[in-house]
Amino acid sequence: MMNTAVTDAATLSVAPMMDWTDRHCRVFHRLMSRRARLYTEMLTTGAVIHGDRARLLGFDASEHPVALQLGGSDPRDLATAAKIGEDFGYDEINLNVGCPSDRVKDGRFGACLMAEPALVAEGVAAMKRAVKIPVTVKCRIGIDDQDPEVALDTLARGVIAAGADALVVHARKAWLNGLSPKENRDIPPLDYDRVYRLKAALPHVPITINGGIKSIAEAKQHLAHVDGVMLGRAAYQEPWRLLTVDSELFGETPPHATMKDVFAAMLPYIERQLAEGTRLHSITRHFVGAFHGVPGARAFRRHLAENGVRPGAGVNVLRDAIALVDDRARAAVAA
Repeated sequence: MMNTAVTDAATLSVAPMMDWTDRHCRVFHRLMSRRARLYTEMLTTGAVIHGDRARLLGFDASEHPVALQLGGSDPRDLATAAKIGEDFGYDEINLNVGCPSDRVKDGRFGACLMAEPALVAEGVAAMKRAVKIPVTVKCRIGIDDQDPEVALDTLARGVIAAGADALVVHARKAWLNGLSPKENRDIPPLDYDRVYRLKAALPHVPITINGGIKSIAEAKQHLAHVDGVMLGRAAYQEPWRLLTVDSELFGETPPHATMKDVFAAMLPYIERQLAEGTRLHSITRHFVGAFHGVPGARAFRRHLAENGVRPGAGVNVLRDAIALVDDRARAAVAA
């Protein structure tokens, strides 16, 4: 593993994923790893500045270290939104220059900004003037017909010169003309070597790699070349993999040894949320992949799907679902 100035918290992170990494998901993930850095879903600068901040930005103290990802391109709005995020207690502000969503493209933020590196750098500089916490950028290796060698270097050098503290690079192009957002997650080929070359060219800049990384074992291989690894769908769809992050990457005892222990620790949070009017399904929808390859995993998922959405559903629905999983079965181990 590389010995650089990057913080331990960034060695392994869970990607910002729209509609997935909300506050309930992040509390769940934190119970599996003290060390992983967690990210919010992307929030637009307009939503942060003009929306219901408590609802959009509020988070549980247990989530630290947690980063706020912003979507936007206007430097003044980015600075304002970043300061609001810092005042809410976030540990990092991350600028989205990688999402290929149609919603993002239409709003002039996300991956389309790969075509405007000077504007991105201006936004980073504005945020750096506004906040004391780290400001980072998440990008692709390029978009459409761009040459990734030129496009990624230009963006990276520009934002670093503007003061960015680190880069997260999704090792794929985004094809904004011709592919859907879903297709952009799989069809453009992965080019991990391009990210490795960026790190070699910028040895003093913390670089995190993202895209198609399926396990902690794969993460370890990447850490021979870059400073950090960001897991996306693997962390969300197979959260049990996070159980071994602290032991495998940091040599530390994880907060909880098994998924059942995680759920036992999660119950008080769920009870508090239900008392505040949150629906059970808003929380349990993140648990679908919690058990893998153990007797009762399918029954667990089915019970939550059928009963978690009912009006007034309480924690007993989750307790009953957990009871369907064989206690004697070894918790799935991330590999």
